[in-house]
Amino acid sequence: MDAREAALRQAYGHAVEWLASLPDRPVPAHASVDEIMRALGVELPDGPGVPADVVDLLATACEPGLTAFPSGRFYGFVVGGTEPAALAADWLVSAWDQNCVMRAASPAYAAAEEVAGAWLLDLLGLPSGSAVGFTTGATMANFTCLAAGRDAVLRRTGWNVARDGLTGGPGVRVLAGEDRHMAVDLALRYLGLGMPELVKADDQGRIEAEALRHALAGGGGQQPTILILQAGDIHSGAFDPFAETIRAAREAAAWVHVDGAFGLWAAASPAYAHLTAGCGDADSWATDAHKTLNVPYDCGLAIVRDPSALKAAMGLQGHYLIHDERGDPIDKVPELSRRGRAFPVWAALRSLGRHGVADLVDRLCRHAGTFATGIARIEGATVLNDVVFTQICASFGTDERTERVLARLLDDGTAWISGSSWHGRRVMRISVSNWSTTDDDVARSLDAIRRASLDA
Repeated sequence: MDAREAALRQAYGHAVEWLASLPDRPVPAHASVDEIMRALGVELPDGPGVPADVVDLLATACEPGLTAFPSGRFYGFVVGGTEPAALAADWLVSAWDQNCVMRAASPAYAAAEEVAGAWLLDLLGLPSGSAVGFTTGATMANFTCLAAGRDAVLRRTGWNVARDGLTGGPGVRVLAGEDRHMAVDLALRYLGLGMPELVKADDQGRIEAEALRHALAGGGGQQPTILILQAGDIHSGAFDPFAETIRAAREAAAWVHVDGAFGLWAAASPAYAHLTAGCGDADSWATDAHKTLNVPYDCGLAIVRDPSALKAAMGLQGHYLIHDERGDPIDKVPELSRRGRAFPVWAALRSLGRHGVADLVDRLCRHAGTFATGIARIEGATVLNDVVFTQICASFGTDERTERVLARLLDDGTAWISGSSWHGRRVMRISVSNWSTTDDDVARSLDAIRRASLDA
């Protein structure tokens, strides 16, 4: 016990020091992989070490190679920080070390999952009674939901995937917009469904309803069909027109899935809920709690309207397992071994409350608007998207100049902003996702962008 407590105290000290450094430290890491490997030691010791000393070595060796992802000035990818109650709860997850598969094994975890799941459905405006599974991230949330959809549309034809697999069965037709996220393609590949048929999208990445109707009609109405929509385009932040597209899909008896990795949280804000209007009429939804809600990694959410469809795809039987007639966490996600992901989600929601979640969404969107206004005032810069949520894409003239601005910005270290390609152009892509981002963080980051543009 003494060794364990000493190691935990050492970890606590380093964690507090790390978090305290975030407001002032450069955001990019300043040591290479090889340097960190040498500091960690490449030879495995012959004998044991003192746990507290091991923790100290890990923290001091790795600190130079850490990127300040939790910083309020990290805008790359779509990465949130860690809300305080969720972070503390996640420490308890490791200490409690629960097996989170069955009600009987951990009543505490099952209770937290049920309560957090019900709160999520309420906040996101999704049908009560839907099943909520806690996965590793949005990729596996998409996988889980689409597995339920695949099996359900095939079951309508009389084909049993669980028993017979896919070989010899009817083909499943999958439609998605041209600007869908690559995680959707990956999930479909895992499921043996291949690439989706692409439906025309507008200049903001929204699937075009009329083009979808033509595509659905072209299938003849007989083939099992899945439609994938998105809440929040990765570049523009745009939302598909859910009411029109879901209505068309219903006429074709298609399963409708919504990939809402970060954008589904718009539904929690009265100011932005209009972006998700009609979204609740879909059959399944995927999102990330470690994006907009800002809980620690890893925590995706797979939500399926019909719990029996999810259980049919994900459920597992085993003679040594203790099944509960009310259902178990094991019925909703692919993994057997998993962290207690619902504990930090419960903590974040309980800490923020309904209004706190709405305020969080509103604040992220306000910062995005400030970025767009500030960048538009920089000579030679152009904001390319309609900033409707938390994403901004900007160009600095030519692709070459945009790349130079990005490189100088990373060298500066004030903020982390990554590049991408959108509509055939290189762009600076800003994603505002961190609960701790302040007005000052945005102002400092805009100043850094201005300096980088002058040097480019």
